[in-house]
This record gives sequence, structure tokens and C-alpha cells, in this order.
Amino acid sequence: MLAALIAALIDYPALLALARASDAVTTDCGCVKSLSAAWESQPVSYPEAQLTEIGTLRESDDEPTFDEYHPERTQFWSPEAPIAPRYYPSNRCDVWACTTCNRHFLRYVEGGGYFVDRRIRKLSAALLVDAPR
Repeated sequence: MLAALIAALIDYPALLALARASDAVTTDCGCVKSLSAAWESQPVSYPEAQLTEIGTLRESDDEPTFDEYHPERTQFWSPEAPIAPRYYPSNRCDVWACTTCNRHFLRYVEGGGYFVDRRIRKLSAALLVDAPR
């Protein structure tokens, strides 16, 4: 029973395949209507019911690093910031798919102090980097 609650780990080749499939979707859908290419707080009006969890990028129960990967001097909120699964925030993400159009997204919960912020980003093959730790 517990095993059914644990999301399957998605490795880099599988993540790249999901990103390419997502990039190929050209139909209009409410899941991308209000999203940019960067990380952002999930809009309150986001169609949550359209998403289904595919798996996770979290490799273990150990505390993942907060180190970010920005070799081109991007920053966290940049639309061009790489998606590096072994680095923050991707290393804290689950992968979700829209059941309407089959686009894929990275999602995680940022929490601290007195707030919780659900963050979301479109999965894009052009931004994926298999950067070693």
C-alpha cells in the first residue's frame, strides 16, 4: 500500500522524452494559458483538476541541495534558466501531465516561515541539462 503512494523516480532520459513530447503539443489548453516559461507561483485559477502526477525528480528522502545551476548567469526566475534535475529547485519537483493536452510540468512546494507557495514550470527540452553534482 505504501509503495503505491510513492511516486516513481524519473531519470534524465525519461524526463527528456517527456519534455520533447510536451514541446510537440500545439493545441490550445487552459493549462498553459496563464503560464510563462519561467518558474512562477501557481495561479489560483490554474486548472488543477486537469493534472495527473507522472513521477518525481526527488532522488531520496535526504535533504536535497539548495545549490542552483546557472552557468550562463541566469537566475531562478529567468525564463532561460536551465532545468537541471540534480539542482534546486528541480531536485524537489514532481512531474505532472495535463490530461487534456498531455503537456508536462514541474511542480514543487516552496515553504518557509509562515507561507507555502506552490510553484510550477512548463517542462521544456531546450532548457534541460543533465548537469552532474
